[in-house]
Amino acid sequence: MSKVTPTSGRKADHIRINLEADVQSSLQAGFDRVRFVHEAVPEIDFNQIDTSIDFLGNTLRSPLLISSMTGGSPESEKINRNLASAAQSQQIAMGVGSMRAMLEDPDQTRTFAVRELAPDIPLLANIGAVQLNYGVSIEDCKRAVAMIQADALILHFNPLQEALQPEGDSNFSGLLTKIEGLSEQIEVPLIAKEVGWGISAKTASRLVNAGISIIDVAGAGGTSWSQVERYRMENDEDEFSASLFRDWGLTTAESLMQIHARLPEVPLIASGGIRTGLDIAKSIALGASIGGMAGPFLKAAVQDVDQVERLIKRVTKELLLAMFATGSPDLHALSKAEVLPV
Repeated sequence: MSKVTPTSGRKADHIRINLEADVQSSLQAGFDRVRFVHEAVPEIDFNQIDTSIDFLGNTLRSPLLISSMTGGSPESEKINRNLASAAQSQQIAMGVGSMRAMLEDPDQTRTFAVRELAPDIPLLANIGAVQLNYGVSIEDCKRAVAMIQADALILHFNPLQEALQPEGDSNFSGLLTKIEGLSEQIEVPLIAKEVGWGISAKTASRLVNAGISIIDVAGAGGTSWSQVERYRMENDEDEFSASLFRDWGLTTAESLMQIHARLPEVPLIASGGIRTGLDIAKSIALGASIGGMAGPFLKAAVQDVDQVERLIKRVTKELLLAMFATGSPDLHALSKAEVLPV
């Protein structure tokens, strides 16, 4: 395996690999198997369709989240600022990457601090759940939330990635008890998020019982973090081991359907392989409240704010088209739209 790398260096590796290498899961997110029943007589005005949604006390113009990606390295400061500026102008939500680097090195705070650029959108802080077993305290979590004036705290779960990393933290024991304690003392909602292998209905139920308010399924079908780590390996044996997991996990569609059937009252974020507004429309029909995208936004944000805004507008237009073709005047109606059997 590669030599142990400080957190900031690892984050820079991740950005570079995501931009330069083929790190897609070999699984599809599952939306290719979902089709809407077309409505030839929609009886609505396309120009009056409402894509807005209330999320974490804010009204979003579109049910779209810029999923957590980066922070904690020089490269990430520009990326996060471009993302935040575009999210503000288009009134969508945004998550920042893992804030562990900031907790280790306060000088990295500037790479996450984007609230000044996005004063009135939902902004999500982010900590690796496993870090609760490695010295991150409840006070640290509160500090991360306060530092960016976040509306919620994401606890991300990446056991397979951590086990593959030479510098990984792989003690995931006892986390539910720690999460329960955190939920009782922190003032913002907690969001549980996988990083690309999905969350089962059984696991979602355990997380909700521990105090999680929202589940981001982050299913297979998009970036495979075992593939990302594969490109950091320094010997063939470890590279081969990582490559075995390219088709690992529950797809995004599978996770959504499982969790929504078991926990219909729990708000769900669909992420993992979402690339279009049609994917988001299908996600909402399968039980999600909003859809999150990461990879496409990363590629846009390394260019400029305009590219991020163009992507948001394109995705929103595609969502509108799907709503019109299903006769859905708003997102509630879309959530009830008929889909053909998967």
